[in-house]
Amino acid sequence: MEFKQFYSSIDDDKAFALVRSRLQGSGNTGGKTLRTVRRKIIDSCGLQEQRKNVVFILVESFSAGFMKEFGNKENITPFLDSLAQQSIFFSDMYATGTRTVRGMEAVTLCIPPTPGQSIVKRPENSDLFTIGSVFRKKKYATDFFYGGDGYFDNMNAFFGGNGFTIYDRGRGSVLSDKIKTVRNNIQDKEVTFENAWGICDGDIYAKMLTTADSHYSKKELFFNFVMTTSNHRPYTYPDNAIDIPSGTGRNGAVKYTDYALGEFFRKAKEKLWFKNTVFVVIADHCASSAGKDEIDIANYHIPAFIVNMPHDQNRKVLKQCSQIDFFPTFFSLMHWSYNSNFFGNDILNSNYEQRALVGTYRKLTLMKKNRVMILSDQKKQSAYLWNKKDNSLSPVAIDPNMLEETIAWYQTADYLFTNKLLH
Repeated sequence: MEFKQFYSSIDDDKAFALVRSRLQGSGNTGGKTLRTVRRKIIDSCGLQEQRKNVVFILVESFSAGFMKEFGNKENITPFLDSLAQQSIFFSDMYATGTRTVRGMEAVTLCIPPTPGQSIVKRPENSDLFTIGSVFRKKKYATDFFYGGDGYFDNMNAFFGGNGFTIYDRGRGSVLSDKIKTVRNNIQDKEVTFENAWGICDGDIYAKMLTTADSHYSKKELFFNFVMTTSNHRPYTYPDNAIDIPSGTGRNGAVKYTDYALGEFFRKAKEKLWFKNTVFVVIADHCASSAGKDEIDIANYHIPAFIVNMPHDQNRKVLKQCSQIDFFPTFFSLMHWSYNSNFFGNDILNSNYEQRALVGTYRKLTLMKKNRVMILSDQKKQSAYLWNKKDNSLSPVAIDPNMLEETIAWYQTADYLFTNKLLH
C-alpha cells in the first residue's frame, strides 16, 4: 500500500528530522541527504567488546499472558517463569504485528511495520541492512533454522537473500539462483515428530545444537536464529512429553513449547561452547490479536529474555518498548560499536524514550505509555487513552505533535524501503 496515497503524510524532510531526533547515535553517513536514519553507534562504556556466540530463538505465537509472571494461573510456562528471574527480562515489550513475518521483519530490520505486506514477503528484499549484517561485520557465521519448509512466507528468499545459511525441512522447493547462500535440508533421520507445520521444537533445537558444535569445532563465532513452530494449530507434539495430551488445545502447545525450551537449555549447558554463548528469546507475535477495539493493545504484549550474561546484569526491565529495540539493546550490552540503519534504540540507555509501534496490515499505531495514536487508510486518524486494566481505548482529542510523530515513524520507514535505502 503506497503510504502517501492511503495515509496522512507530512513533508519528507520534516518526517526524517522528527525521527532522527528520536534516535540514539551520532553523525550522518547517508551523504548529502538527510533522508536517512544511518548513524554511528559508539559504545560509551569504554569496555572491551564481548565476543560471544549468540543463539536467538523467535517463539511462535507466545503471548505474555501465557506466563505466571503476568498473572496466568494454568502453570503452563514453568521454565520461562523461572527464566524471568534469571535473565535480563523485558516485561513491557510489544510486537509490531500479528504474523510471524512481522516479527521477523521487526527483529531483523529493526523497522516499524509498513502498511500492506511485511518486507519479508515483498520482492526486492535482499541485500538489506539487517542484524545479520552487524554480526557478519563482527566475523560471525549467521544461520537460520526453521522446522518447516522455508519456502512458506518467503522466509528462505528473505534470509537467504540477506546472507543467512538456511536449515529447513524443505524437500521440493529450491532457492533462486540469485540468492547466494547455502541451503541444508533437515533429513528424515533427524526427525522424531512432524505435523503440517514442520518438525517439533525439540527436533529443530537438536539440529541447531549439532550445527553449533560444528561451528565451535572450527573455532567460528556463530549467530544461530531459530524459528519455532510447535505453538500453532493443530497443537500437536510428541506424546508423553508433558502432562497435557497432544492435539487437545493451545495450553498443551504452550506447555510443550516451554518444556522444549527447558530441555534445550539443559542440553546446551553440557556443551563446551555454552559458557561463551548468550541466548536471546522473544515471541514473534501474540496468540490472538482480535478484539473489540481498533487495535487490541494487550494482544501485542510479548515476553523477551537475554540469558547467560554475567549474573550481576540480570534484572527486570520495566520500560515500555518495541520489538525493533531488542537488538540495538543487545548490541549495547555486548559493548559493540557499529554503523546503524535501524529505527530501534537501546532500551537501557538513560535517554531512551518509552514508546511502542504496533499495527495491522492497515492500521499503524504509536503508543506512548497509555497514549495511543492510530493512523488508518483513507487518511484517517484517531487518538485514545489505553486502560491497561480492562484493555479498553477511550477516545480523546488528537495531539498534533503526537500525530506528526506517528506519521513520521511510518512514513520514513516506507520511504526507505520504497526508495531502496535499507541496503
